[in-house]
Amino acid sequence: MDQQSSDQAPEGAPGAAPGATPGATPGGASPGAHGARSGAAAAPPRDPSAASGPGSDPDPGSDLGSDLDRTATADVRLGALSLPARIIVALTVGALTIYAAAHMVMVFLFVAPENHVTQEYGDGMREYIYPEFEQSWKLFAPNPLQRNVAVEVRAETRDGEGGRDTTDWISLTAMDVENIEHNPWPSHTAQNELRRAWDFYTGSHTETGGEAVGLRGELSEIYVHRIALLRLDQSGLVDVDDIVRIQLRSATTLVPAPEWRAEDLDTSTAYYELDWWVVTSRDLPSGVLAPDDDDQASGQASDQSSGGGQGEGQGEGGER
Repeated sequence: MDQQSSDQAPEGAPGAAPGATPGATPGGASPGAHGARSGAAAAPPRDPSAASGPGSDPDPGSDLGSDLDRTATADVRLGALSLPARIIVALTVGALTIYAAAHMVMVFLFVAPENHVTQEYGDGMREYIYPEFEQSWKLFAPNPLQRNVAVEVRAETRDGEGGRDTTDWISLTAMDVENIEHNPWPSHTAQNELRRAWDFYTGSHTETGGEAVGLRGELSEIYVHRIALLRLDQSGLVDVDDIVRIQLRSATTLVPAPEWRAEDLDTSTAYYELDWWVVTSRDLPSGVLAPDDDDQASGQASDQSSGGGQGEGQGEGGER
């Protein structure tokens, strides 16, 4: 009997008692009982995919998991907004989109050739475009500007003894350049007001005699001279209250040709002087706030006639 028991022992698990059930622990205890007693029973391995919740990354190294994380984060951020906040965001985005589309349409119609739409709504488009969104094609024209034009002024003033003094030529363009250089946000006035006023003047006067063409020519004369007085007042170089009359001129200098071109250009400065302009109280920076002064205007007109009249400037300078 002892020999049979020893021969049958190898049939079971090593060290198993005879007659023990497969998987039973020594002493006849079941695995569940043993786990209950020791509290150290090994749990089956968890499935990583099953443990992953919504929005978790099944593979930290995959792009799919990163996209899922970003989408979930965006959903959470948008979902955190209240209903009024969502409405405000939607209205803001919609308003900006509509404005951007309308702006592009206005600019396109402004630069497009004349058509029925521009004829019908041209005034409204110009009011929107000028001055902030003005479009100019001179930079890309076949013959862009190849000259520098400066506008200069001099003034005749009353001195303390009842006499008259004449200032040197003062460059109004240099004042604008000084306000523009090293300024990341230069004003539209400094960039374009004087230039546009001079273009307005030259475009509304004849090239030969310099005579005003219609009402636009007369308005351009008042406009450009009042800008000159305003700049003199802002600079503090001259007391505008003592100014009797002023004279404007343009100084035009051609831009030299590049080294690789054989053009021989005359880069000397050419001047074009306007007539003397008698200053009245309405021409001063106070403008329409100044009362009418007919006596002053008539007195200055007599001063002008005694000084040689409006033709003096052209006789002295002119285009040369």
